[in-house]
Amino acid sequence: MSAAARLAIALATSLLKRAPELQIAVIDPADMHYYQPGWTMVGGGIFDLPQTGRPMASVMPKEVIWMKHAVIELDAANDTLGLDDGSTLTYDRLVVCPGLRLNWAGVEGLEEHLGRNGVTSNYNYKTASYTWELIQNLKSGKALFTQPPMPIKCAGAPQKALYLSGDYWARNGRIGDIDIHFHTSTPGLFGVSAYVPALMKYIERYRANLHFQHTLVKVNGDTKIATFKDDQGALHEVDFDMIHVCPPQCAPDFIRQSALSDDTGWVDVDQQTLQSKRFDNVWSLGDVMNAPNAKTAAAARAQAPVVAHNLLQQAGKVAGTCHYNGYGSCPLTVERGKIVLAEFGYGGTLLPSFPKWLIDGQEPSSLAWLLKAKVLPAVYWEAMLKGREWMVSPKPQV
Repeated sequence: MSAAARLAIALATSLLKRAPELQIAVIDPADMHYYQPGWTMVGGGIFDLPQTGRPMASVMPKEVIWMKHAVIELDAANDTLGLDDGSTLTYDRLVVCPGLRLNWAGVEGLEEHLGRNGVTSNYNYKTASYTWELIQNLKSGKALFTQPPMPIKCAGAPQKALYLSGDYWARNGRIGDIDIHFHTSTPGLFGVSAYVPALMKYIERYRANLHFQHTLVKVNGDTKIATFKDDQGALHEVDFDMIHVCPPQCAPDFIRQSALSDDTGWVDVDQQTLQSKRFDNVWSLGDVMNAPNAKTAAAARAQAPVVAHNLLQQAGKVAGTCHYNGYGSCPLTVERGKIVLAEFGYGGTLLPSFPKWLIDGQEPSSLAWLLKAKVLPAVYWEAMLKGREWMVSPKPQV
């Protein structure tokens, strides 16, 4: 099993729960494991950075073989993986979930200026705290927030940075002195229209200016100039005092160069079973596969037991096939203490987990904030990574 840590661990524990006799290898070189959804909260001054990470050894299941290497080549036709130490590993069944690659080099100057001169990103462990520092120190001026072309992981994160910043400035009497701009490559504010009215109220509250189909192509922290390209190909230079950047994202090289990928580089799967369309002993889950769902931690949590069951079904160990409905959740932190809890599946179908009287996902909710700030981190560490499938246990179709 080749996978990025959180997905591999969730899948491995789901498999072991169903078939403890399996021999499972998890390939991941990292020493630390991070709860990445928490970095937005770090950037908003709600979480402390150290609480988002734990040693990998403390969360890796003892029953698996942990190979601390990186995959550099995938030959699905011959059931082999090439590792970074020069060795080759043969597999019987493979689950591919390495996540996606943050392409910092995709924006000219971003790698050079990130973490200084007002250039920051909550997508980077080392700069999430810098975001909070910038928010607190900005008394007046221009603040830019950017979103690259889709797909990206946690598509709401670029907006969350804007909302938490705007909330802080509003609470401290600065909102009238700070010019907020949101430049997004997308044609609209959010992909599921049902949640847009609630979000627009906060865009108006924070007096943010929206620039649709504007893609960041260059940033210079020394001159404090960001360059955007619009949908007509025209370039626009914009000055800033602070800029929060969401980098463009793509599949890892070893995926794009493999026979598993589609024409755009993502693992080509059946969107219901998450099985490869070309190789029946390969599955994928998480951000690297091409099913048209939101790339979020909640989506991965729902996918892991589906893949676990379907892999075992193909191996003749269980009956029936499980289907993934595209579920994803995006808790949009619109202010400190309130969240618009977006939950949806394929085609933008609303898939709320709670009755409307408890949490109305189309309105800002204090209870949803408690869910995000208190409950979901515990669910991540104590449920998802330990094979506890609360609210996501799949139902086989015989």
